[in-house]
Amino acid sequence: MTDKTNTDASQSTETGSGDLFNTAAGWVLFAAGLGLGLSIVSGKFFHGSDPQRPETLGYVIEGAVEEGGEEAEMTMAEALNMDGVDVSAGERVFAKCVACHTIDAGGANGTGPNLHGIMGANVGAHSGYSYSTAMTSFGGQWGWDEMNDWLANPRRYMDGTKMGFAGLSKIEDRAAVALYLNENGSNLPVPAYVAVAAEESEAIADETAEVEANQEAAESTSEETAAAEASE
Repeated sequence: MTDKTNTDASQSTETGSGDLFNTAAGWVLFAAGLGLGLSIVSGKFFHGSDPQRPETLGYVIEGAVEEGGEEAEMTMAEALNMDGVDVSAGERVFAKCVACHTIDAGGANGTGPNLHGIMGANVGAHSGYSYSTAMTSFGGQWGWDEMNDWLANPRRYMDGTKMGFAGLSKIEDRAAVALYLNENGSNLPVPAYVAVAAEESEAIADETAEVEANQEAAESTSEETAAAEASE
């Protein structure tokens, strides 16, 4: 009788321990599942794995360059007034062009038109040369900025041009060539460049960057607050 009682008591104790273990394990699994579910939901709601710029910003700065963007190139006016950018430098760079162009007054057209007096002239208007339709229909005159854009990449500037030249990558070279072209049959005034204006522009850019940094910090704080409230 005593053995049977002890056996029943032992079995009861084992059953109770098993039930307690199963209950504890069940709560642990439930808590883990709940945590995982909340993590997935909050990630989708706050775009944790794919941060996105909000549709409506509290303060928008027009024309601001995004972080990581390329540094803006100097203006043509600045390049034209740089030390070392002059007619003689332009003549040296123009050596790349003589296979297709002449520049002396009355010079013959070659693969490309004679370029005497080109600065300030109408685009695609040199007599005796067979221009592409893209050139003759383009319109406008060859000013400093137009020549800069053209020399940088002719086909990008004028889609459909038959000129095969890849372009000059350095704005200093483009400015020097433009000065050389202007010296040969043209007389466009060289635009002035005021350094003070450039310094003011840099100061504005610095202020813009500071405002953007403050804005990003405020947006980050808002997201963290929203996440904290959602988890409570």
